[in-house]
Amino acid sequence: MSDTVKSAETATPLTPLLAVLGAVFLWGSSFASMKYLVSFMDPWAVMWLRTGVATLVLTPFAARLAGPVRQGRDRGALALMALCMPCLYFFFESHALTYTSATQAGLISASVPLMVAAGAGLFFGERTTPRGWLGLALSIAGVGALTMLGNPSEHASNPLLGNMLELAAMVSATGYMLLVKRLSASYGPWTITAVQNAAGVIFFLPGAYMLLRDGVGADPVFTLAIAGYLGAFVTLGAFGLYNVGMSRLPAGKASVFINLVPVVAAFFGWTLLGETLTPGQLLASAIIFAGVGLAQTGGRGC
Repeated sequence: MSDTVKSAETATPLTPLLAVLGAVFLWGSSFASMKYLVSFMDPWAVMWLRTGVATLVLTPFAARLAGPVRQGRDRGALALMALCMPCLYFFFESHALTYTSATQAGLISASVPLMVAAGAGLFFGERTTPRGWLGLALSIAGVGALTMLGNPSEHASNPLLGNMLELAAMVSATGYMLLVKRLSASYGPWTITAVQNAAGVIFFLPGAYMLLRDGVGADPVFTLAIAGYLGAFVTLGAFGLYNVGMSRLPAGKASVFINLVPVVAAFFGWTLLGETLTPGQLLASAIIFAGVGLAQTGGRGC
């Protein structure tokens, strides 16, 4: 019996919802933390440290929590999933945060649920109504407006480039979520999480050299604490929790909770980094949320 089946038998209906909510809170808090680290560390070094910590924490429990990977098409799907997340996602996002603010990056993540809904309709037959497609278009227009209205500032040296990189990260996240939905029928959440972390350590291996070359900044204890939080709680904990939720919820419904990430990201960006948005960017943010809200009232089957 796979660990997916065991979790399905023991989990209450509330369990997957709480798991996804926990993942969303951790993801939202990660934008400010990543913004802080990439302000003085190379993004590759940050990501190798982050995935390395996650793998180090998971390794003692991997034999008990994770199952074997079978031969055949699953290996290709798992490899593509790991390429999308964490490899391409973190590559794009860590570089995006060197150019844009944590708040703007978090707001762009509001486009993910609509991208996932479109993909779920295409690949899994989850119905997306015309209103849902209109909401997707409106949300993407809001992301474009947020990007074009951004001016260089203390927290965003090149918001056009940074926001485009963040949007590329969201496309990668969409591919990951759709693949997890397919793979969760055969593999438990911690098997998927273990594959992700192992791929991340290998992909970001050049960061180990950069870490040795450049060090970890003027306050190594605080830097390592932030990296430890990102690795153990966000990279490992959040993805583990989200994989639990995705194994028990329709792809469209699980992705809807990503709408809360911008709120959490904006809160931490404001309280920890002092970030703000211009009136034009606030309007663009409202357009993003209007698109999300329009899609959610469209009666999408999920």
